[in-house]
Amino acid sequence: MFALVESGSITKFLNGNKGITLNDLQYPRAIYTLWTEAERNAIGIYEVIFDDTNKKDDKWYINTNQSYAFANGKVTATYGSATAKAHADANYTAEDEEDGLGTEGELKSRGLKYKLIQNVKLQAANELAKTDWYITRKAEKSTAIPSAITTHRNLVRSRQAAMETSITNASDTPALETLYTYTTDSDGVQSRPLALIPTLD
Repeated sequence: MFALVESGSITKFLNGNKGITLNDLQYPRAIYTLWTEAERNAIGIYEVIFDDTNKKDDKWYINTNQSYAFANGKVTATYGSATAKAHADANYTAEDEEDGLGTEGELKSRGLKYKLIQNVKLQAANELAKTDWYITRKAEKSTAIPSAITTHRNLVRSRQAAMETSITNASDTPALETLYTYTTDSDGVQSRPLALIPTLD
């Protein structure tokens, strides 16, 4: 991505896939690939430098739009300070209702923790579904459920409950991030504090 700078200000963004006319002179698109940086800069075209210093993981944070600036002979694209996603559900306020956005007290948006917990519930439900046929068979045919299956299903439910509790009890966004961060032990085994829903081998 490139930017056209005129009189010290960015006036246009260019994707580099076609030529450009400047001061009645036609330049081919080859200027973006064959010209040196200095040659492009001399006619006011600068490659945009992307600075992701402030950009954070979209799973946990809401990033700002990028802002573009020309300074010290460089065009840079930067992010502002990211905002942590709200952990709790939000309801419509009286002001929202006055503005016609919704009814005060009703659910406006789900919080991050709700979404994470729902994902855990889905993972557990999908795992339990693999062995639901044992339950159906017992109900219809009175065939005993193998103890290994019962043990596994109980483990899935207990792990689900523990994971949901860990998410609920996380004090802030960094704490949530830590729950999901994998580490590798001396034996090369990867794990994370939140653990995982167990699966049948």
